[in-house]
Amino acid sequence: MWKKINDAEEYLLVGSMAFNVLLVFFQVVMRYVFHNSLSWSEELARYIFLWQTWLGASYAVRQRRHLRVEMVADRFRGRNRVRFELFVLVVWFAFSLFLAYQGSRMTLFLVRTGQLSAAMRIPISWAYASVPVGCAMMALRLVGEVRLVLRRLEEEAV
Repeated sequence: MWKKINDAEEYLLVGSMAFNVLLVFFQVVMRYVFHNSLSWSEELARYIFLWQTWLGASYAVRQRRHLRVEMVADRFRGRNRVRFELFVLVVWFAFSLFLAYQGSRMTLFLVRTGQLSAAMRIPISWAYASVPVGCAMMALRLVGEVRLVLRRLEEEAV
């Protein structure tokens, strides 16, 4: 199942990036060559970028590509370093759940109010839904990272 989710996430990120580049390029051509811009393209590009950001955060967890400040972690060696990594992952996991929860609350509020986007007139909640979805995916991936660190702790205990 994770293989399908991973593949879908990659295809979605790459496809949406390509689409966004073409969309913005088309908007620039329309504005500067034809002196007539599209009313909806910039808004759509922003919403796609929001989804790319939050799904990309989940993807970066899987790839272990998030920025890290190693200054504190470098002070630890052996099991203590692994324990510190575990602590960081647990805090990160909790923060991801917090963001997913708060993002869900905001999204549900926007669903209830029925607020529409300015140019495309679509529910604004579709854009805001990127936060809880991306953070929930990130939290799920962090569970996998915690499991790996716990295995390392067990191996170093032997």
